[in-house]
Amino acid sequence: MSHFLLIEARFYRDLSDELARGAIAELERRGATYDRVAVPGVLEIPGALSMALIAAEEGNISSYDGFVLLGCVIRGETSHYDIVAVESARAVMDLVSAYGLALGNGVLTVENGDQAWARAGVEGKNKGAAAAAAACEMAELRERWGLA
Repeated sequence: MSHFLLIEARFYRDLSDELARGAIAELERRGATYDRVAVPGVLEIPGALSMALIAAEEGNISSYDGFVLLGCVIRGETSHYDIVAVESARAVMDLVSAYGLALGNGVLTVENGDQAWARAGVEGKNKGAAAAAAACEMAELRERWGLA
């Protein structure tokens, strides 16, 4: 049975709850277990992911088979959106590449709240479930290649 870490950016709490609802349903459907941690926003996700990896390396926590990242960045009136979206994605991909992580990225980058809800909603595009499914499939690939 695979064990995952869900890292949730809670800046938009209602959207985060909906993404988590989809992700958790998918993990449970696949028979996986999970832990959840919350961070203030999307920029904090890479830091939490890095901390989890270091804590596992040091034996402070059990290793995870994979990771599911959840959150939302909605474009505003300033360039902050671009910084958050680009820099958080870059930092996550650096960790994925360096450590060969099984990861599903459910961080939405959208223009407005309507787009966010269309993607987050479990009755809509259900991107939380899609991120969990991707993490599970990547964990299976890691195991097949003897990395788990």
